[in-house]
Amino acid sequence: MRARHKPWADEYIQNHENIVVLNPVEQKGKWQQVFGNNNPIHLEIGTGKGQFVTGMATQFPKSNFVGMEVVKSIIVSAIEKVEQSGNSNIRLLNENANDLTEIFSENEVDTIYLNFSDPWPKNKHEKRRLTYASFLNQYRYILKDGGKVILKSDNKGLFEYSVVSFSKNDMVLDEVLLDLHAEGDPTNVLTEYEEKFSSQGQPIYRCKSHFKS
Repeated sequence: MRARHKPWADEYIQNHENIVVLNPVEQKGKWQQVFGNNNPIHLEIGTGKGQFVTGMATQFPKSNFVGMEVVKSIIVSAIEKVEQSGNSNIRLLNENANDLTEIFSENEVDTIYLNFSDPWPKNKHEKRRLTYASFLNQYRYILKDGGKVILKSDNKGLFEYSVVSFSKNDMVLDEVLLDLHAEGDPTNVLTEYEEKFSSQGQPIYRCKSHFKS
């Protein structure tokens, strides 16, 4: 279901520059300064309404979290969640993932989270998938040595495609789970989609991987 247009979203975003970084390209190489500390930086691409990023920031207060969401009408919900959480270790970006290397420097990010990304099931849209080779090349650039890409999805087709894509692009598969909730992980923070799909009995797939040195 498409998000309802909110004509006031632009102004709302502009009025929350304490949470939304409005000039992210200017912060390239300076993200620790943005947060005012030297803590690790974790990036969620497609942060949605912010449940995951706020949950992670609460669970790991000595880490910094950047949530990227391209849809203005959705990121306003994430802004509200961040405000309600009171966490100071979160920043949001109203950007897409096509220009990550313009926003982050080489080796600047510790972890990338891809949670319930659009599967783009048609073959002609393969290049839009966030685990396509061109995106992986950007991840390789911004991630520190040993930094992980952590994918969660309810879509078996995207998950299988991603595992193959990781393997083809010089990545090591550290973990492949075909039913995350059956396996159990006390540190797992659920997204909005994850709650919805798991409540319907849908298995949640997770893969953790890193690039070879």
